[in-house]
Amino acid sequence: MRPSTLEQLKRHLRPGRVYRREDLLPWSQSVDRHLKALTVDGTLQKLRTGLYYSPRKFEFGEAPADEHELVKAFLKTDRFVVISPNAYNQLELGTTQLYNKRVVYNQKRHGTFSLGNRMVTFERRLNIPRQASQEFLLVDLVNELGSLAEDRDAVLSRIREKAKEIDPKKLARAVSLYGKYSARKAFQKMLQPST
Repeated sequence: MRPSTLEQLKRHLRPGRVYRREDLLPWSQSVDRHLKALTVDGTLQKLRTGLYYSPRKFEFGEAPADEHELVKAFLKTDRFVVISPNAYNQLELGTTQLYNKRVVYNQKRHGTFSLGNRMVTFERRLNIPRQASQEFLLVDLVNELGSLAEDRDAVLSRIREKAKEIDPKKLARAVSLYGKYSARKAFQKMLQPST
């Protein structure tokens, strides 16, 4: 007996993947009806309008969608970087606060969106690194310092010391690409040779 179109569609779904509605069009003539059936039977979970997750099932339940996959499907691009203010702690500058916040720097969306059971803040930026380097994190920390629960002057003083340890060309490039106006001015002051 020939499998139904719904069964054929199920064969194309891979556990752990996030799908947009249009991703399923090649395998379904009635995509909306099939999406409804697949969410009812638990094959897919609706994350938001037009965005679905095929859950990976384990002995103790289901794994949530991979953050990178989720953001990639939402933005329809892989040109973004996900950052948390907690990443600044790895710079060893005495920042100690822990934050329950994820920010996606990208070139398409701006605002806070619910993706499944996560709230994610998207910020449009002109330039986005492929990954968060030490130089990028240092510049971003200066960009965001005013919104963090840290002692601003103490952190800036430690940033000044850290900047001396980093390759000056890489840091200057990061400041030029990723620094907001105030950060560029702060680094200009920090990096000028003392007389």
